[in-house]
Amino acid sequence: MRFFDDFDNKEQLILRDHLALERTKLANERTLFSYIRISLYLLTVGIGILQIKDISHLVILAWISIAVGVGLFIIGVVRYIQMNKHLKTYMVKETGIKQKQD
Repeated sequence: MRFFDDFDNKEQLILRDHLALERTKLANERTLFSYIRISLYLLTVGIGILQIKDISHLVILAWISIAVGVGLFIIGVVRYIQMNKHLKTYMVKETGIKQKQD
């Protein structure tokens, strides 16, 4: 599953482009945190429904909520890793210098 295009820049990066890459990296991190936050909300709701005996008729909703929460977490991590690799590849092509692993 791919979430970005194969844009290949032929021109040299200038300061504005480097700053744009840094903003994109920060946006990528914010997006990951959003995926984590919503997945934790869904997991909490699902577990909460399972714990309350008075609403046991909503067990299917609880399991759906838990499954969607886990799925969103996995999708968020995969998207973060893919975008991070894409950005690092772009920087290596431009500068010829590999960045250290964070």
